[in-house]
Amino acid sequence: MRLLFVGICLLFTACLLPAQDAPRFRTDADGPNPKAAKGKPVKGKEKEAPLAWYQLVEGKFPPEGSAHAITGELIRSDHLDRRFQIRVDRDDSQERGVWDLPVDATMLPYGAIYYHGAPAALQDIPLGTHLRGLFYLKDPKDKSPLPMGPHNNRQTPDADFRRCFQLEDDFSFYARQKQSWKIESVNLATNRLTATLQQDGKPVGQPKLFDLLSSTRVLKGNGFGDLKSIEPGQNVLFNLTWATLYGPGRVQEIWIDEPSRKLATAHQLECHRNHIRQRGLPGWVQEVDDEKEIVTITFFGGVDPLLFNELTNTNPELLGWPFSKNEDNPNAPKGGIAVARESLLMYDPVNDRKGGNILDIKRIPIEPGSSGVQIRVKCGMMLEGYRPRRIVRFYPATWKVLALPREEESAGRD
Repeated sequence: MRLLFVGICLLFTACLLPAQDAPRFRTDADGPNPKAAKGKPVKGKEKEAPLAWYQLVEGKFPPEGSAHAITGELIRSDHLDRRFQIRVDRDDSQERGVWDLPVDATMLPYGAIYYHGAPAALQDIPLGTHLRGLFYLKDPKDKSPLPMGPHNNRQTPDADFRRCFQLEDDFSFYARQKQSWKIESVNLATNRLTATLQQDGKPVGQPKLFDLLSSTRVLKGNGFGDLKSIEPGQNVLFNLTWATLYGPGRVQEIWIDEPSRKLATAHQLECHRNHIRQRGLPGWVQEVDDEKEIVTITFFGGVDPLLFNELTNTNPELLGWPFSKNEDNPNAPKGGIAVARESLLMYDPVNDRKGGNILDIKRIPIEPGSSGVQIRVKCGMMLEGYRPRRIVRFYPATWKVLALPREEESAGRD
């Protein structure tokens, strides 16, 4: 009888676990905060205690679904420090007085950027592009004032979401969800286009009316078309500008067939691969064994997975590589580690990088912000920057390390 009672208790406890494991932070799915702007309670939620937004923990990746979605147009960009401003889209939750105000944000070290359906750097995205982002609140220890806003320093309600986890253009957003827009009608006399969002050949929502411009870029096949190339019945993707200012937005560029979209993605993917090969794979130090001089690195996500296959490539040449110990095996995979800042800028990767043989390459559980790839490196010399939670960039043995343009070196900025 006692065993039966214990079994029932254990079963009851197990039934409670899913509820206890539920997220205890606020998400976009919760809707407006009961204590919204000006203290106006949301009808039906007056007595609810509002959940707080998830606050990032140093050295840990955030849980799934914990970020806040913000959409807007890129109006300022500092690609070196991975900092930017977007003018927030208008929506029904905003009062008119806070329309069109900017969020000033910085990409997290493990923050990912996508453009034309492929990983990207901030410098790849033109000003004026409509973007969709996932953001976290600023660090509670960050006491720096918000940038001065217009109209008596008004601030958007999203102003405190200053750390960006993911940023992508409309092309990438819809391509990722396997969605496209079906052209219903085109009127070149008024430069208007009506289109309906499609998922698996079925409409999602009502048709929307977009503006065309005489400068709208039309991509067709492996080249360009013109506005006359846009026809009813086509399934297209497009990037917008001036979204929500005068309707859904103005079409900045439009891809009217699958070959043109594949070509755009393939081109951006090569831009990304070159960018990473020249600057190293970003990650953070997970663990350090000072006595054995072994550094464990977990690589960030937002990187083309095929680049991690190059970790196993070998280069027997030692010339120019920072290896000095006899136990280094010239015929084994190896690489160099360069210390980086949270912006991913390095100091002087040609001279300030040490490394050695890769002892282990393994797959670990993928978390938001993580690639799921981790390596252990035997270093010929340990640098001060090789410490847990510090940001580094890793150059596999076959990647040629060149001096970057001076503005990309962080040396002398401290």
